Amino acid sequence: MKKMELGKSGLEVPAIALGCMSMNKLTKAEAERVISNSIEHGVNFFDHADIYGKGKSEEIFAEGLPREVRREDIIIQSKTGIRNGYYDFSKQHIIKSAEESLQRLNTDYLDVFLLHRPDALMEPEEVAEAFSALHESGKVRFFGVSNHNSMQIKLLEKYLKQPIITNQLQLSLTNSGLMNQGLFVNTNFEQASDRDGSILDYSRLNDITIQAWSPFRHGFFDGLFVDSDDYPELNAELQQLADKYDVSKSAIAVAWILRHPANILTIIGTMTPIRLTNIVKASEVDLTRQEWYGLWQAAGNKLL
Repeated sequence: MKKMELGKSGLEVPAIALGCMSMNKLTKAEAERVISNSIEHGVNFFDHADIYGKGKSEEIFAEGLPREVRREDIIIQSKTGIRNGYYDFSKQHIIKSAEESLQRLNTDYLDVFLLHRPDALMEPEEVAEAFSALHESGKVRFFGVSNHNSMQIKLLEKYLKQPIITNQLQLSLTNSGLMNQGLFVNTNFEQASDRDGSILDYSRLNDITIQAWSPFRHGFFDGLFVDSDDYPELNAELQQLADKYDVSKSAIAVAWILRHPANILTIIGTMTPIRLTNIVKASEVDLTRQEWYGLWQAAGNKLL
């Protein structure tokens, strides 16, 4: 498994992480098989959030974690900020959420803790106080955000003592807005719209690792594009490359993300061991420039 540094933290992580949003649907035995298979294939980075399964996903993970696995050999990340009907970045909620995640995960510390979605009522001074309290108490090692644009990060950085090392963003072949805007500079095409403050370039300039979520979905949780009749040209291109590299189409979809020089980490949410086994082969695939652009165009994009 290809490894990378998360931001400039010194924390070495695999290029592919396991998203545990659906782990609440598993039994303890099923979770143990999923976790063991993941670690066996070098995927020792597990992504959680306090809202996944209303906390149940974190509990099932802790129950299913094999006893022989040492805490220092895995990386646990969780997120906070989304509540029932509103977002909450208050100091009280951030600290309370982190402590409750620690309890559910049965661990003394989180390797990484993210702010889940931007809170319009965010007071960065409160966030800074919460992060410092969690860091100084040893409960959180590193911090990041999710679904934030460059100016929102810059505002936080004005007050934080700890660096933002990662930003989790939606990215896939059919949701490639992060990259499209840079390819249509100085045009009046829709793809030229800057909706995120050039977050891809900002992240590269500031050593922030992007984590790609929903690498196989189109729209906003609208369904999978792999094997979808709605994307015949894309699936034909995926199949051609899957045959060439002797991997699955899903592995090619992830390889497309990993090929980008920004060293983007990809989060896959499968709870099926054999599917993870097939997808992680993406780290062995090095697409050519022509193949990368070919996939991008097959997804419905056009070069100028």
